[in-house]
Amino acid sequence: MSFTAHCNVIFNKAIEDYHVIDNVDTPINNPYDRDEIDNRLYLKCWIDTVQWHLEDIIRDPHIDPIEALALKRRIDRSNQDRTDLVEQIDSYFRQKYSDVKPKDDARLNTESPAWAIDRLSILALKIYHMKEQAERHDASEEHRQRCQDKLASLLEQQKDLGTAIDQLLEDIEAGRKYMKVYRQMKMYNDPSTNPVLYGNKK
Repeated sequence: MSFTAHCNVIFNKAIEDYHVIDNVDTPINNPYDRDEIDNRLYLKCWIDTVQWHLEDIIRDPHIDPIEALALKRRIDRSNQDRTDLVEQIDSYFRQKYSDVKPKDDARLNTESPAWAIDRLSILALKIYHMKEQAERHDASEEHRQRCQDKLASLLEQQKDLGTAIDQLLEDIEAGRKYMKVYRQMKMYNDPSTNPVLYGNKK
């Protein structure tokens, strides 16, 4: 099984586990050992799944403004958690390939493996929810067909992205490409760089 096929198995498990109760406040029960990469992949997709539903809730046109503000701040924290996890997954790959000497003509990829895996996790969520829409009994046949067409496109994207990630990992392992990871400088959460936050300290 390829690495991305393995990722998709874990992502689907996280998504299905969440939907057993389908509540954004459900505590996570990560079945994988904390020292395994599988633990980070499951946690990554769980956070993505919770945030998916938080984004649904906050778009309710009748939501109480105070509740909406609390949700917005929760989504901001979730985004930071997602970013931190991507960096942890990249650290796993840096360690895994630390003994690989890049070839003299090795090239740099446009994104790190973990940021591509982040997109793979989101795709798994899109596929799950689009499949739901394609099978909705209370929707029109036209709606179901539109969603079925979109689902086919998402499944093709998943296949192509998986192939690209697996090829990237093969290239890194063979020294044809090399990893260069930058920490994500999120300024809005930092009280020293967000002018609203540091301005309030005056």
